[in-house]
Amino acid sequence: MSRHPLRLPLIVAQGGIGPAGRTSGFHAYRRMVIEILESGEAMATLNSLSRLTGIAVEDRAALLNATLIRKLDGTLFDADAVTRHKAMTTKGRSEMLLSRKQLPTPVPTSWQVTATEDKALVKVVIPEGQPLLVPESFSLPVHAAGQLPTGLHPEKLYASRNHPRGLAMTIYGASDALSSMGVDWNVLDKLVSPEQVSVYAGSSMSQLDQNGNGGLMQARLKGKRVTSKQLPLGFAEMPADFINAYVLGSLGTTGTSMGACATFLYNLRHAVEDIQSGRTRVALVGNSEAPITSEVIEGYATMGALASDKALRALEGLADSQEPDYRRACRPFGENCGFTLAESAQFFVLMDDELALEVGAEILGSVAGVFINADGPKKSISSPGAGNYLTVARAAALGRNILGDEALQQRSFVQAHGTGTAQNRVTESVILNDVAEAFGIDNWAVSAVKSYVGHSLAAAAADQMASTLGAWKYGVVPGIKSIGGVLADDVHNQNLNLLTEHLEAGVGSMDLTLLNAKGFGGNNATATVIAPHKTREMLSRRHGKDALAAWERRNESVSAQQEEAEAVKQAGNDEPVYNFGEGVIAPEEISISKEKVILNGKEVVLPADNPFESYC
Repeated sequence: MSRHPLRLPLIVAQGGIGPAGRTSGFHAYRRMVIEILESGEAMATLNSLSRLTGIAVEDRAALLNATLIRKLDGTLFDADAVTRHKAMTTKGRSEMLLSRKQLPTPVPTSWQVTATEDKALVKVVIPEGQPLLVPESFSLPVHAAGQLPTGLHPEKLYASRNHPRGLAMTIYGASDALSSMGVDWNVLDKLVSPEQVSVYAGSSMSQLDQNGNGGLMQARLKGKRVTSKQLPLGFAEMPADFINAYVLGSLGTTGTSMGACATFLYNLRHAVEDIQSGRTRVALVGNSEAPITSEVIEGYATMGALASDKALRALEGLADSQEPDYRRACRPFGENCGFTLAESAQFFVLMDDELALEVGAEILGSVAGVFINADGPKKSISSPGAGNYLTVARAAALGRNILGDEALQQRSFVQAHGTGTAQNRVTESVILNDVAEAFGIDNWAVSAVKSYVGHSLAAAAADQMASTLGAWKYGVVPGIKSIGGVLADDVHNQNLNLLTEHLEAGVGSMDLTLLNAKGFGGNNATATVIAPHKTREMLSRRHGKDALAAWERRNESVSAQQEEAEAVKQAGNDEPVYNFGEGVIAPEEISISKEKVILNGKEVVLPADNPFESYC
């Protein structure tokens, strides 16, 4: 029996914000390779950064220094004056004056409280052995991070109403992706039924700043009250909820999967399988992570996972009083000492091939599949294991099956997880090297985007996707330049080309890319993504040359809209979409019958068949 061909999920738009800048217009990618760009392209990216940071475009050095991995700049908190409470116990009786309003409820039975002449004050005698928590400050052991461009405050670009930083970044990133699509969302909304839209977005660590779960957990210890927003806005799936409610107004499928540092690929698989099966025609997929808080940094530092100042100085042979090169804190596959925490919000619009051709959408590439495997038995929950062998091998096999041995062996590259830890450089290089050998690949090019932007946890593989789309567009695969051209001695690279410099392969020279992600707990995922020129060849074979010619004609107006949207952003008018309370569907606007549900004119047909008929 013949099987209906799967629909091909096409990547038609990208958007977001991260340490390298704005994702749309390929600016974040171009920041990573800016030294080899043509002057006009470099100037456009500098202008984009200027609009984000407020730094004059003429001050090239300041703009570049305000991006990528760098020393914590004080935007989020002062890393040299982090507040904590020191526990202590009194060694004798103590007296103090307190405002009567400051007395705790109930007053401890061991306290002696007496009135004073000032009725507003009381004298308190506390006994020996009274436990106290007294505020003090300390300096974090880690000062390197992949921060948003200095001067950018996404929460100030719309009426954020005390939104956690990750949600403000979500609003910016999702809006950026939609505006860069070149197809008005209202047009798509009329072409597809509500249940044919999917949004998969979230974070792996939830919203941990003061406006989210961080403030919720800290409130009582800081003598503050919990707010009404901290708990609900702290949920890890809230980025998807915000996109549905305030950006798209979507009634479709929604949610997030959480797979630690592989989370984006977990969400991508949902979108890909929805589109392949026909359940979804258009999907917005991505992640937003804002983990740069003093508590998270301290937590990972205590694990020994982060590149600390002390360890970086040791690598560079510096004295304790000297400042290390924070820009080079993350050194995948080189002599390294830990990963570098980062914040990022990255989103991609995917469509099925028929819809993309119908509307003339831009074809940035396609996703053939995403493979996920656990590690099996483990000694340590944080250590890597066997599952990544399966995901990489399965993704490579799929690429070979679709495009052939030559494409995989000679015209593909890998976006490595590449965290910058000593353990990762060995284990991941072994996996990639063994898979390369098994598939007859002699010199597999490997890039590691974390060397530029750091490790954004849930959004990490989304950073890899954005870099990949840029590499296809400009023909340059970013090199791992933070390691100074020297690989670590224990790296396995007999069949690998671990790029220590940019690989200027040329536009159209790379057919296929594997995105690899590994997460705490044994969460492994690898995606097979196909370059735009190969995607168009596949579409031509599937739909015919006439259909591609018609798409090209429709794409002309889409390209014009994309250029117009980019010009608006370059002029500094980069206000995100945020439709608070608009278009709310009232009960009287909903009608239900046995055949369908109509919601304010949007019709959803109810299932009419029995999918388990053969069982009945």
